[in-house]
Amino acid sequence: MYPMLTVLSMFYYICLRRRARSGTRGEIMNCRIMNTRRAIESSNRILPLSVELVQHVKEVVDFSSQYGSENSLSYTMWNLSGLPNVYPSCGDFTQTAVFRTYGKWWEKCPSSRQPFRRMPRTFQSQEYVELVFEEAVYPTTIDILETYHPGAIVRILACSANPYSQTSPSEIRWETLWAGDPGNMNGTQARQFKPFIKQINFTTNLIRLELNSSPLEYYTELDAVLLHGVRDRLLPLCKPSMLDLEYDDKEEQGLEFFNEQMNGKILSECTKNGYFEKLPYELIQLILSHLTVPDLCQLAQTCKLLHQHCYDPLQYVQLSLQPYWAGLNDASLEHLQSRCTLVQWLNLSWTGNRGSITVQGFSRFMQVCGFELVRLELACCHFLNETCLEVIAQMCPNLQELNLSSCDKLNTQAFCHVAKISGLRRLVVYRTKIEVEDYDLVASVIGAKCKKLQSLDLWRCKNITENGIAAIVAGCQLLEELDLGWCPTLQSSTGCFIKLARNLPNLRKIFLTANRSVCDADIEELATNCPHLFHVDILGTRMVSPGALQKLLQHCKELRLLDVSFCSQIDSRVVQELSTKFPNVSIKKSYTQ
Repeated sequence: MYPMLTVLSMFYYICLRRRARSGTRGEIMNCRIMNTRRAIESSNRILPLSVELVQHVKEVVDFSSQYGSENSLSYTMWNLSGLPNVYPSCGDFTQTAVFRTYGKWWEKCPSSRQPFRRMPRTFQSQEYVELVFEEAVYPTTIDILETYHPGAIVRILACSANPYSQTSPSEIRWETLWAGDPGNMNGTQARQFKPFIKQINFTTNLIRLELNSSPLEYYTELDAVLLHGVRDRLLPLCKPSMLDLEYDDKEEQGLEFFNEQMNGKILSECTKNGYFEKLPYELIQLILSHLTVPDLCQLAQTCKLLHQHCYDPLQYVQLSLQPYWAGLNDASLEHLQSRCTLVQWLNLSWTGNRGSITVQGFSRFMQVCGFELVRLELACCHFLNETCLEVIAQMCPNLQELNLSSCDKLNTQAFCHVAKISGLRRLVVYRTKIEVEDYDLVASVIGAKCKKLQSLDLWRCKNITENGIAAIVAGCQLLEELDLGWCPTLQSSTGCFIKLARNLPNLRKIFLTANRSVCDADIEELATNCPHLFHVDILGTRMVSPGALQKLLQHCKELRLLDVSFCSQIDSRVVQELSTKFPNVSIKKSYTQ
């Protein structure tokens, strides 16, 4: 009887854990300290009551992207501060926090990049936002109010550092409270996401949400985040149980091996491995190429044979350290230097913040490992300054791709060093502090100097006019992707949209988002002259009729995504009819309750 009870208990806990990770709030055991009177008897005395605090976000301190502009509140991360604005309503509201992308459409655009090899399967994050609360507590619950297309959250982390006080980088610790897979939930219903979170042994007022919107049908929108917690931990941390088995910290623990000295360890000669050591060197290298970086670091400590293979620079031709952002520091880079002399693709995005990587540490690494670099991803690396860009320009003569998106500590002068990288073919400066007074002048230089340009993102360029567009379409006729979303100074009456349609026959993606002047004539010219269109966004126009859209859909056989949200002449009935006639096209029409 007892073995049967044990098996049933294990099965019960497994089911309970899976339900908790899916965020089903009504089906999990309520083991948290609630806002009720409670006391604990210890040593024949009653300890003081501990009341759970419920806090809203005080401040948003960091994030990877946002749909809105930096000087606005519409669709920006700042909307996560304070009380809910929308919940329990559902729909597309400007008062919510919205990231820049969704779905898998962007992976098929000309500007998309090939993914790095040997990424850990547990790392699914594409975006993040960091939130500060007033008081540090031991977290008991976290409520996330998702008001449109929920299901993008894949990880919730807590930080030991107080953002309002100085903390040594060596003392900063991030702990995963919850992790799970993204899911395409019911987009027409708001959700209060309240997953069962892991107990931690430190207080926190800094919470990080990581998201993956690739399964979603449209932009996910977050309204507010609530942190529940207590000032004092009433109960000791539980011993590992069946509930904790799904928390996989293996990738985080592997970071320790970056920072361990290997010189003092005596490794065996590995003379009793049968035929394994008789395998060709290249075959062993191929087998090891499927391991993640922490796995390589651990395997290198087993014997001299595998140490040699794991330290071979050919294993690090492509290296993404983004999944290990929480533990990467100067020591990590130093211990990787000898292995990265042949690295060609390097991803340091999200790393080094709060002092964990210094300018000196980054510079030393680039001086040793920069010569062969072709692609360098540095998104959201807030330690970067002018000195770092100068080192990149000096030490990376073969660099072709450089991503500096959301590196907001770089001043305008720093970007002068980018001009020294003569072979650059891709440059991302989204959410940087480049000061551009005359976008038409920039456009004219692009048109004159970048004849083979394939992708150009001018999202929210505030003062580009028809003159700038004329220069681009005259000089860059190989363009396949052009983003003119939220460029308020462009007017259809000048003929700029017709001109680009007639001069850019290879266009696959065109964003004319929130341009109220786009009209039927513009859409008909796109239909006639741009047969390879794949992705069209005309959100917010008032002058496009159903007839023009039907012509576009008939002529552009490769079209797969069409966003007509907030187009006043295109109602839900029209969308339904067009979707029926053209089932291969995903026609987006957001709504507001």
